[in-house]
Amino acid sequence: MNDLLTIGAFATRSRLSAKALRLYDRLGLLTPAYVDDGNGYRYYRADQAERARLVAMLRQLDMPLARIAEIVEAVDGAAAVDGADGADGADGADGADGADGADGVEPDGGRAADLLAAYWAGAEERFASRRTLVAYLRGRLSGKGSGMSEMDEMYGKFVVETVDTAPRVLLTQSRHTLADELPAWIGASLGRLEEGAAACGGTTGAAFVVYHSEVSLESDGPAESCVPVADEGAARVWAAEQGRAWGTKVRVEPAGRLVYTRITKAQVAHPQILAAFEAVERWIAEHGLEVVGPCREIYFADWDAAGPEDPVCDVAFPVAS
Repeated sequence: MNDLLTIGAFATRSRLSAKALRLYDRLGLLTPAYVDDGNGYRYYRADQAERARLVAMLRQLDMPLARIAEIVEAVDGAAAVDGADGADGADGADGADGADGADGVEPDGGRAADLLAAYWAGAEERFASRRTLVAYLRGRLSGKGSGMSEMDEMYGKFVVETVDTAPRVLLTQSRHTLADELPAWIGASLGRLEEGAAACGGTTGAAFVVYHSEVSLESDGPAESCVPVADEGAARVWAAEQGRAWGTKVRVEPAGRLVYTRITKAQVAHPQILAAFEAVERWIAEHGLEVVGPCREIYFADWDAAGPEDPVCDVAFPVAS
């Protein structure tokens, strides 16, 4: 007990408040070395201060508690190895065991650093998405009372083009889904269809998703995932024999013309992506064109490998040619 610190003394040592230390204890992130059964007073070891500061800094990153727990557990694993080696050398060793303990820190310390890096990569992607959302909302809000000048500026950031498409055979799957469930469904559905495409002569173009009705937090579509394939006959056989459980169908899309704009991974998030669709709709109206089908998102890049600012998707409308 003599070498333990009261919560007040430990708070001073760790530069944290007693309130924060009680919270960390309650969350299981920093357990006191000793709690008096009689009065409930918490006592800490001086060497727990580093962990307390680590938890505090991780919380400043808005890191979820589960991820903080993973990181401190990785650090604890390294400390346990170091402590075990130190104990082996306590009876007069020359410190070589302590050096081995330092080596033991590296794997867990590396894992903790990797966990932090993975979290921050995701955070940067979310921040990039939110920046786009703020720009979109500013344009909408300020445009209502400023002659649409900021909306003009926002839409002007999108380069709108046209492309003619040839007839193509499509493996498809449809589902009613809300916006918050949509990304997971798109990934799973296109993954299944691309697997099926291997039995249908392979893919002949980028996968895409067609929205036959609005998909939002209140409206559930449906959405249709599509993968162009080479062999129509093989596609119909595959859909009949293996795709039935997935609700897979085959359809032939005729030649046509698309008006589209290219967007980054950050801009794909809902509702930011709405600005891109609105920019295309505005361009179509300005050029006197007629929309002849539902809008779509065309995914031409490796989603997992792309960064927040990398182009990954075209948003498009079919128009009369």
